Amino acid sequence: MKKLLECLTEACEEAFEACGYDAKYGKATVSNRPDLCEFQCNGAMAAAKEYKKAPIKIAEEVVAELKKSFYFSSVEAVNPGFINLCITNFIAADYVDKMLVDGDLGYDKEEHPKTIVIDYGGANVAKPLHIGHLRTAIIGESVKRIMRHAGNTVIGDVHLGDWGLQMGLIIEQLRDMKPELVYFDENFDGEYPQEAPFTLAELAQIYPAASARSKEDAAFMERTHLATVKVQNGYKAYMALWEHIMNVSLPDLKRNYDNLNVQFDVWKGESDAKPYIADMVQDLVKRGLAHESQGALVVDVAEETDAKEMPPCIIRKSDGAALYATSDLATMVQREQDYAPERYIYITDKRQEMHFTQVFRVAKKAGIVGEDTELIFMGLGTMNGRDGKPFKTRTGGVMRLEQLISDVNDAVYQKMAENKNMSEEDAKKTARVVGLAAVKYGDLSNQSSKDYIFDIERFASFEGSTGPYILYTIVRIKSILRNFEEQGGVVVEEDMDITSPVNASEKSLMLELARYNEVLTQAYQEIAPHKICQYIYSLSDAFNSFYHETRILTEEDEEKKLGFIALLVLTKKVLEQCIDLLGFEAPDRM
Repeated sequence: MKKLLECLTEACEEAFEACGYDAKYGKATVSNRPDLCEFQCNGAMAAAKEYKKAPIKIAEEVVAELKKSFYFSSVEAVNPGFINLCITNFIAADYVDKMLVDGDLGYDKEEHPKTIVIDYGGANVAKPLHIGHLRTAIIGESVKRIMRHAGNTVIGDVHLGDWGLQMGLIIEQLRDMKPELVYFDENFDGEYPQEAPFTLAELAQIYPAASARSKEDAAFMERTHLATVKVQNGYKAYMALWEHIMNVSLPDLKRNYDNLNVQFDVWKGESDAKPYIADMVQDLVKRGLAHESQGALVVDVAEETDAKEMPPCIIRKSDGAALYATSDLATMVQREQDYAPERYIYITDKRQEMHFTQVFRVAKKAGIVGEDTELIFMGLGTMNGRDGKPFKTRTGGVMRLEQLISDVNDAVYQKMAENKNMSEEDAKKTARVVGLAAVKYGDLSNQSSKDYIFDIERFASFEGSTGPYILYTIVRIKSILRNFEEQGGVVVEEDMDITSPVNASEKSLMLELARYNEVLTQAYQEIAPHKICQYIYSLSDAFNSFYHETRILTEEDEEKKLGFIALLVLTKKVLEQCIDLLGFEAPDRM
């Protein structure tokens, strides 16, 4: 469905051409002075330079033509050459009425769908999820949904850290804790136990203890490196321990991601790239791209246009161990075989930008991906506390994700408890839904590359640009529609018509709804979920203004009342589609 701005731009282009000017000057935009007009066209200023004519004169000529158009209720030329536009009530109502009956609410999907792999999540096995994992999970899930909604084939891969140094740390710490285990008996040649020699709770203690110890004990650190190499080389005893670590960790990781309403299509990890590493490295050497440097195998990736020094990409360490770059490149080999994607999107901390620049350049130079394959790195800003520093617990530690979610749910519940019409059980259940919206909207409403302040009190507020405010708006609409049906009304979307607006707030709501196609297109093209957040906040404000200024259910004119109800149905559908793209949902009551 053509965007409303496209329709208005076409009308302006025709007017410019009719006056003898290039159509390119006829671009219409949303007004930056809504107190004066709804839309504007500033092309007369630019045209004045080309045609050596006063911009106001050009604007007046174009306005004379635009007044013939059925789109506009008022058109005005304003010094020094602005063209102010207001559309007719009929056009506003007709546009949103067409959205109501369109299966995609008027959204134009991708004309040339792509296969896209999105690498996000990036949790490390054997470590509990903490707040550092929040942004990549939340933003990655939303990006996946936005890409898929546009019509693409999208594969979301968690890409677990399951093959790195943490395995060596856990194994060596376990050796010192339980040296009697058969995994540490070099003479053992039987079958290793099916049951893990540790619980999830024990595993959660083993890693941090090993990590702290490695920073102070050089000999222990050396042992962990050797153990990691053994794992990567397939040493049977350590592979058995690796299996136990995976079996104990994965269910907990999946549970935590489920609580965030984050679902991955593929649960691959660095270990899945192992079968591809040897051939890939050999190919890099054969092509003359990889060479030895101080005992390590590297690929030079520096380019003349680099503003900063770009070090070589290390493919293999001097001790033979693989690195993140090795597994990331081998994973690309695997993904090319499995999916042949036209686009890759990697979502992680922005401090990894150099790493991915190196990996992308090697992938292109070595022909691992095609020249036309898009390789996109989305570097995320940091989630900070009110003090502007990385978010911590009250004791100064890194907060676990479960604790963060629990704290937000508690804050929302305290507000929900004020609603005496809801049982404690229902309030707690609803608080979890609203709490997730508070967390996700609080994160997604910020531009992904920027740092932001995580403020539980503000995010849990039912006022302002917050998740609870958006949900409260949807619940209000649901309540009105329920009351309408309880009064004997019937909601049948295909038989409903949105009628001409009766007041300014209703027209403003229509104009906000009409932006839906444009906003989703921008969010898709710019990979920018925050655009959707900005939109639904404006849409919610527009609806609430309409609600407060309009008698909806008490309207005596039946045609007007049904027009209001149709408008509410569309508003609810647009808001629900948007929050689904952001990764949360609305309850029926709050």
